[in-house]
Amino acid sequence: MDFEKAPDVQKLIDDVLSVLHFPHIDKNRVIAFRSHGSVARARARIWSMPRIWQLALSIKAHYVIEVISHYFDNQTVEEQTKTIIHELMHIPKSFSGALVPHKGSGGRHQVHHSLVSKLYREYTRGKNGDQGPLSYIKKLVLAKHAGQKGKR
Repeated sequence: MDFEKAPDVQKLIDDVLSVLHFPHIDKNRVIAFRSHGSVARARARIWSMPRIWQLALSIKAHYVIEVISHYFDNQTVEEQTKTIIHELMHIPKSFSGALVPHKGSGGRHQVHHSLVSKLYREYTRGKNGDQGPLSYIKKLVLAKHAGQKGKR
């Protein structure tokens, strides 16, 4: 399996964080990677840096969002954005290096589809943003469309 930094995904992460209200997330400590050749069935996954590693290396918590190329790259821009929102929801308010599970105590869902959809709608409306949240999505759609035109 090969990994590479994913600047396009990093821009999407930064855009989502600039629009949605995730004040606990330090965008400088969330890094995007794309993997090729993974046999995982997930579209993306988030990796954390547990406290023991933070102490051993004398660094603060960081998170890596890995997008699985053969799934993520074939998604629509809307689905890619929802995938990123989903992964960001796994980062706890403490930004400690831990991860929020899909199901919390008592079997309650902490990270779930309906909340992702709600946050996506908020993102597209720019409810908490002031720099035109659709501008980045439009650029992605236009770039994707231009790339498909060139392949014909």
